[in-house]
Amino acid sequence: MSDAGTLGGSGVAPAAFADLGPGGAPGMPADLDLISDIAMSLTVELGRVKLTVRDLLALREGSLIELDRVAGSPVDVMVNGSLVAHGDVVVVDDELGVRITEIVKRP
Repeated sequence: MSDAGTLGGSGVAPAAFADLGPGGAPGMPADLDLISDIAMSLTVELGRVKLTVRDLLALREGSLIELDRVAGSPVDVMVNGSLVAHGDVVVVDDELGVRITEIVKRP
């Protein structure tokens, strides 16, 4: 058995890859047609509160839950659980909506 062209005689050869070329410029969006129809979950969060099990079980119709936000403060817009924007709650033709006021910058 010959060890020519292998690393350390273990039968493992170095990988050879073709040059991929220059690629796209940094920050340039890729062609999104491939993924544009993928469904994502968008959630608008008014606020949060922590409850004990006792308090949760005591909730009834008409119970009031106080959230951790002041009335009129922006809501969080989340995509698949990640914060992406802040916005204001608006009414559009008798339905609720959110007007985006800030896109959250990613680090």
